[in-house]
Amino acid sequence: MNMNEMDRVRGLLREPPPPSAETAAKALALLEDEMAGRRPTAPRAGRRRFGFGWPAGLGLGLVAAGAAAAVAVALTGQGTPGSPDAPAGADLNKQAVLAAAAKVELTPTGKYWYTDRIDGQSYIIRAKTGTYAIVGATTESFNWTGVKKGTGEAYYGRDLPARPLTARDEALWKKAGSPSKFRVWSNDHYSTYTAEATKWRSDVPEVGIDPEGGGEFLGEPAEEWQNLPTDPAKLAEKFLSGEEASRGLNPGAKSGRRPTEAQTASAGIWRTSSILGGTPVPPKVRAGLMRALASLPGVQAIGRVADPMGREGVALATAAERTATITGEYGGPKAERGSYGHRLVIVFDEKTGGVLSVQDTLTKPGGRYAEMKPGFIINYVAVRSSGWTDTKPKPPAELPF
Repeated sequence: MNMNEMDRVRGLLREPPPPSAETAAKALALLEDEMAGRRPTAPRAGRRRFGFGWPAGLGLGLVAAGAAAAVAVALTGQGTPGSPDAPAGADLNKQAVLAAAAKVELTPTGKYWYTDRIDGQSYIIRAKTGTYAIVGATTESFNWTGVKKGTGEAYYGRDLPARPLTARDEALWKKAGSPSKFRVWSNDHYSTYTAEATKWRSDVPEVGIDPEGGGEFLGEPAEEWQNLPTDPAKLAEKFLSGEEASRGLNPGAKSGRRPTEAQTASAGIWRTSSILGGTPVPPKVRAGLMRALASLPGVQAIGRVADPMGREGVALATAAERTATITGEYGGPKAERGSYGHRLVIVFDEKTGGVLSVQDTLTKPGGRYAEMKPGFIINYVAVRSSGWTDTKPKPPAELPF
């Protein structure tokens, strides 16, 4: 990215002028087209070294929110068309992601890289007083690694309380008597989740730290990550091509049939989140990888999206929707059966460019999610915090929720 492009992207980060009436009208027209179906085609706790992961068998899946996001952009004046910072015809949602990438280039580095992440899965509670959603099977993982070998590493984990997913769900939970236990169908059996947390556990219970660790991330020496190219095209070739992205998430996997565009897009999102969440790549490499993902075929910018912790960020998503069909093969109750549409979304912090979450999001209600609305978060991995520090970090005592 040359200096003119960088100036334009950084310009998007300044406080924008109010939008014109024409801009707002165009954005509202886009929303009306979206609602009328005339949307144009969008160009558990333990030692986890791979930064991000998701239980096998979970599908990928969000109805395109570009028009609605365009309305939000128009009403807030961010990067309005016709302004000197956004050329006419620019994809404002993508520009927002690029602006976040520019922020990454300004972040500092340190001696230790840490990640505090939360994994959760949503379940539907069909109470007589009203159906609501909870988040269960929720764990928090905290790990840090020294950049140099022999500077140490540590991995911690704890179970988090099951809880209502949103404020609306909380109201319906209270209406149902505020139960502290939730019995739900999970995969092929019933599980009960409670509103209690466990204490932090460590891979090295005696001291919590492996003093001989450090210097390695995702199975590669820190030097390898420090010496990567910054050019988005080169990073895309190295990490986000179909076979490379899939192999990066499944080390040792053999090459098979060429992945489809949709498969490459979803693997690219996971590979990007794994690298950004679990390795100390230099800021310019992180920014380049974000730009590479934003340009990957099958991935589209969808504007601002809220993550499972209620934080809003700029998002990229797989353009293709996938359909999941649940049958009674494993004895699940009838209410759990049927088909629904979903897709994968990655949310970035607009202020820092860091990954906020990767979430499987409902696009077409049906089956077990028949009473939920598009945008409902089915499963997720959220980053509570991550980054550099010059001192050995400790897992937080307070709960995230």
